[in-house]
Amino acid sequence: MVRRQSPGPSHRLLADIGGTNARFALQTPGGTPRNVTVFQNEGYDSLAAAIQAYLERFGRQMDVSAAAFSVAGPVGGDAFEFTNSPWTFSKRHIRKTFGLERLEVINDFAAIALAMPHLSASDVRKIGRGRRVGGAPIAVLGPGTGLGVSCLVPTGSGFRALASEGGHVTLAPFNDYESGIAGLLRARFGHVSAERALSGPGLENLYRAISSLEGHPARNLAATTISRRAQSGECAVCSKVVNTFSQMLGTAASDLALSVGALGGVFIAGGVVPKMGTAFNARKFRRRFEDKGRLSDYLRQIPTYVVTHPTPALIGLAHLLD
Repeated sequence: MVRRQSPGPSHRLLADIGGTNARFALQTPGGTPRNVTVFQNEGYDSLAAAIQAYLERFGRQMDVSAAAFSVAGPVGGDAFEFTNSPWTFSKRHIRKTFGLERLEVINDFAAIALAMPHLSASDVRKIGRGRRVGGAPIAVLGPGTGLGVSCLVPTGSGFRALASEGGHVTLAPFNDYESGIAGLLRARFGHVSAERALSGPGLENLYRAISSLEGHPARNLAATTISRRAQSGECAVCSKVVNTFSQMLGTAASDLALSVGALGGVFIAGGVVPKMGTAFNARKFRRRFEDKGRLSDYLRQIPTYVVTHPTPALIGLAHLLD
């Protein structure tokens, strides 16, 4: 347990907790997140142990009185279980253990959505055409350990982020080739959610399915290896996988844009796409995004972006506590 050491300025603990990594930061009210540190979840038995290690490194002499966590999974009640991690925690236990007066816990992509109005032009990379409509809904989705989905809806006092488990909607094939992929995934998983293809593990699932469709033996390749081999051009199947991933993400993004009327823009966050670099086929993504038959003109006016800021959820959490 980390106890307060001085009556100095009050600090907030910010934590973006995914299925693979936990990102921590400290913030004074109205300030920007600092001392950002990434911990690998597998190195700690629990969230409390990871918090303890972080505060022992940075918070020993600070009055940490409030905290905000973004978590990968649905939020409700006191106890929380992660969708893609063995960690669990109780909000009451965390507050008691670390002497917190306030603790806010929200869905990870709701936190990312809250950050969107506060990002600068250098924090995003625009894909294709379109212009944002001020005060209109904003959609956010992102492949990481899973597929996160959220949106910002306008209110009388700004925006409200909607928590969502939209990554678990049924995967929608666009053509016969993608139907073949979905069929192979269905034989393996039963229900095929969008996350089964549009995530880090999903990229590996696509590689196995496309290898089978193309008549090539599938090697045991990690998502990072698939992206690297696609970028170097050394593996035709990997290139096909990344191109298909880019197109299927375009379908998912356009479906979300239509569902929420995202004239304020669609933002691609998460760790997978930024790490792909030039392997991600932005042209194929945008072409698929706009390919919606009678609604194509509607989608052409909606801008799409890749979020390049490394820790947008921490920005959202900081504003949540303001």
